[in-house]
Amino acid sequence: MTDAVANSLAVAPSQSAPTARVRSYWGGVWQRLRYDYVTLFCIALIILIVLSAVFAPWLAPFDPYKSSMANRLRPIGYKQFLLGTDEQGRDMLSRLLYGGRVSLLMGIVPVILATVIGGLFGVVAGYYGRKVNMGIMRTMDIFFAFPSVLLAVAISGSLGGGITNQMLTLTVVLIPPICRVAETATSQVRNMDFVDAARATGASTTSILFTHVLINVMSPVLVYASTLVSISIILASGLSFLGLGVSPPTADWGLMLSTLRQSIYVQPLVSAIPGVAILVTSIAFNLVSDGLRQAMDVKA
Repeated sequence: MTDAVANSLAVAPSQSAPTARVRSYWGGVWQRLRYDYVTLFCIALIILIVLSAVFAPWLAPFDPYKSSMANRLRPIGYKQFLLGTDEQGRDMLSRLLYGGRVSLLMGIVPVILATVIGGLFGVVAGYYGRKVNMGIMRTMDIFFAFPSVLLAVAISGSLGGGITNQMLTLTVVLIPPICRVAETATSQVRNMDFVDAARATGASTTSILFTHVLINVMSPVLVYASTLVSISIILASGLSFLGLGVSPPTADWGLMLSTLRQSIYVQPLVSAIPGVAILVTSIAFNLVSDGLRQAMDVKA
């Protein structure tokens, strides 16, 4: 009887309870993000906008730079012009597709450059502190003294128009806020136990910065940087609207909005198309950034 009871209580190795699967940080992010249908829809919308801009030469039904005085300001759905024509008779759909290339370029590239430059400055300032922090952050405070729109107008007016100068302008405007976020996050991380343990083992400063600090600072910096894409698109469109961005006849949403403003009483719907494109793209990027912030929050 005793042997029978012992055998019944024994657990065979093959029947042991399965061990809990440890989920990685990014696995947890995806697990939370996959049920956020609004964010997933906005990601799909952004992918669609990006693909339409990349494949614009194959998707555009007409030459976006070919004008026709006989077809000026045609309404939406007029014959073969699905979205009508502009003040020079150019197809709006074709110009909208080509304009997305410049607008997305101005929205994404400056944010990437500002994230790399501002993030590195912020990490260095937050880790070393004292005089290094004082020098870097007081320099950033000079840029913070001006509103971003006014600063962009001032820099763009000094450099002149063109895609390269506009990219440089937006990068300079976006570096200070990213640097501030990186500096704040680094100041919180540098005194944590795992950083002290790395110092105690004799790890070099470079190793600590890139192996321990930067990885933990990356999450808030990337989330914040994603919110700046929409701001960069709006700033770039505003500069083009004021004549400080790309020059005609380049297809750009802001420039299209500027050239069509005099036709708003003739074809209001056609004149509003570039503005709608800017609005939809900006809202999509904002909602994606909100979804990423919630998904990357460990406490979520």
